[in-house]
Amino acid sequence: MSEPAGIAEDDRRGPAASDASPVLQTTGLARSFTQGGETIHVLRGVDLSIRPGEIVALLGPSGSGKSTLLQAVGLLEGGFEGSIRIAGEEAAKLDAHGRTIVRRDQLGFVYQFHHLLPDFNATENVVLPQLVHGATRAVADERAASLLTVLGLGHRLTHRPSQLSGGEQQRVAVARALANRPALVLADEPTGNLDEHTADRVLGEFLRLVREEGSAALIATHNERLATRMDRVVRLHEGVLS
Repeated sequence: MSEPAGIAEDDRRGPAASDASPVLQTTGLARSFTQGGETIHVLRGVDLSIRPGEIVALLGPSGSGKSTLLQAVGLLEGGFEGSIRIAGEEAAKLDAHGRTIVRRDQLGFVYQFHHLLPDFNATENVVLPQLVHGATRAVADERAASLLTVLGLGHRLTHRPSQLSGGEQQRVAVARALANRPALVLADEPTGNLDEHTADRVLGEFLRLVREEGSAALIATHNERLATRMDRVVRLHEGVLS
C-alpha cells in the first residue's frame, strides 16, 4: 500500500477567527542559566498568542531556543519566568500534579524521534494515553483505529514499531498526540529525522489531521519551505520572537 500524499503547499486553512480567545498565550516568558560563571539567556521575554485551530510554525536555527520554548509551553521543565496561559488557565505556577493534568487534558506532543513504546503495537501506542485519560478500552481502540486508518496505517494496526518504517512510526506518534483531542499540539522538528520525500508526506498528513481535529499547533522547524505550509510563521532568534 502506498503512502498517502501530503497536502498541497498552498492548501492552508488561513488564520483562525480573530475574536477567539487564545488557546496559548505567553507573556514575558524568559529562561536563563549559568554556565562557567556566565549567565546565558535562552529566552528573553517571549510573547506569543495562538488562537484555536491556528497552526503556527516556530522557525529558527539550531540552538536558537525553539526546543526550550516548547518545553516551557509543554510544562515539561521549571525555571521559567513569565506567564503561560493554556486554554485560559494560568499554568506556569501550577504544581507538578496540576501541570500533569494540563498536559493530559489540553496538550499533545510530537517529537523528532517518535518515542513509541517498543513492546506495544501501533494501536496500543495510541490507546494507552486514552486509557490514562479515562477512556474505556473499546472507545480507545475505536479512536486509535480511526486515527491510524486516516493516516494510512489501517494495514499496520498490529505491527510493533520495529516492524514499521520511519515515516510509519512518526505517523503513529502523530495519532498518539491527537488521541485525546488536545486543544494544542506541540511538535519539535517532527519530520527532522526523515528523508525529504517522507518528511513532505508525513507533514502533509500531520497538518491535514490537525486541521480536521480542530486543534491548534505550534510546530518548531528550521526548514523555511516546510514552514510556508502553515498558517503563520514566527521566528526565534537569540531568545527573541519576531
